[in-house]
Amino acid sequence: MLEWLVVLSVAVLVTTVWCNSKVSSGITKPTSTPQRGSNAPGKNCTETRSVELICKPSALAKYLLRTCTAFTNYSPCVGWTWRASGVLQSFYEAFWWYDSNVHFVRDHLQLSDDGLVALDWAFPRYQKRRRTSSHSTSPVLLIIPNSFGKITRNVVELCQTALSHGYLPAVLNRRSHNGTALTTLKLQQFGDPADLREVVRYIRYRQPAGKLYAVSESTGSGLLLSYLGECGSSSYITAAGCLSPIFRCQSWFENGLSRPLQWALVFYQKMSLSRYRTALSASVHTDNLFSTTSLRGLEEVLFCQTRVSCGGAALTGPSGSTSSASWEAYWECNEPLRDVDEVAIPVLSICAQDDPIRGDIQSTVPRELFESNPHFFLLLTDRGGHCGFSTSSTGAPDPASKSVTASYGTNWSHQALFEFFRATTDFIAAEDRAKQLTARRRGLGAGMGGRVFRHRSVSTCKQVPACSHNIHAIYNWQRSYTR
Repeated sequence: MLEWLVVLSVAVLVTTVWCNSKVSSGITKPTSTPQRGSNAPGKNCTETRSVELICKPSALAKYLLRTCTAFTNYSPCVGWTWRASGVLQSFYEAFWWYDSNVHFVRDHLQLSDDGLVALDWAFPRYQKRRRTSSHSTSPVLLIIPNSFGKITRNVVELCQTALSHGYLPAVLNRRSHNGTALTTLKLQQFGDPADLREVVRYIRYRQPAGKLYAVSESTGSGLLLSYLGECGSSSYITAAGCLSPIFRCQSWFENGLSRPLQWALVFYQKMSLSRYRTALSASVHTDNLFSTTSLRGLEEVLFCQTRVSCGGAALTGPSGSTSSASWEAYWECNEPLRDVDEVAIPVLSICAQDDPIRGDIQSTVPRELFESNPHFFLLLTDRGGHCGFSTSSTGAPDPASKSVTASYGTNWSHQALFEFFRATTDFIAAEDRAKQLTARRRGLGAGMGGRVFRHRSVSTCKQVPACSHNIHAIYNWQRSYTR
């Protein structure tokens, strides 16, 4: 079985290089400049400065450009090296083995409908304590992998970098993904944030003193953007990031990938669902499910033919219908950008023009969103592939070292992401202090002697949001369990 998987991977790689040669050749090569400093790449690489920040002009945007050095110093490799190829970088980050000094402790979370999701908390291998205190003030980083459940090298690298920056990383595994048991016949739709809302409540319950940040990878950005748009200002996330996101998901499912890549992803999903074939036969047409060869066909069989709508109610179409109305109705509830105007936190997206998975940059990246919405920022690079963005070769780890970043090169997108989190947090804190100072100068609360306001949070002046996360009123935490 392993030999067949290797053959399939090689075939997909070769075909993808051929299919995407036009995409890579159509990219304008940036101007090369001499490399300085200790992080110079190998002799086959030349440093280039090829990153553009696309956003609406604002005070936050100016602050980011002033404080985030990674926004202007991306230096990809060019020339005769495999790291100059977006396809090879993407394949390397998605499938290559990665040995890190990080281990995971899994929490199973039982949801309100008896379904199960899992959170894999990352810790350094040398750390003896396997659980964190609920009084810890360390920020939590919620990582949402791709929608297919594959834990890639990029996700493990992100956990390692997060630990080195003082975060508590937690990887979300959806229903049936990555060994999570499927206890109900319900699978999570592409952009349904219901499960993610309960996960956020649990994290707030477990780590009430730490700020919460979120980052998504590839197609996992659909879930994160759906959540941020649906919950708006009550998302309880300080800032978020999307690494190589897929924005126009319906068209991507319809014709966004080459046939070999579609076959590989469909094959991976079929393997994950095959253990539940008997149980799923009660709600879906399993013969159609395991005979389809396209991503659209798989998504239609799982969700459109079972007549499940975004609110959990049945669609008006008949059972087993594959009409375009059913497919269109599904994406009306699951398109990630359907409520994008409601997003109320800073969101950074990092994309490369030579991304072989997302497709053509002109039709797949909504530049108008970043140019008009002050909450969205786009770092667009000439090179980097899909979740690649490597700038130096990765060495073998030192088993004797206790550093979680020892002997590893740093992924540029991860560096830019954490600088973005730090800068936005500092900027928001400075804005809050300025507002409080202005309120004091205006004499707010003077009738109460001026002392009450100092012990009162400014957030108490806000109205209760519509999507409130009232932990004790909405969710019974005695239903969750761990192993």
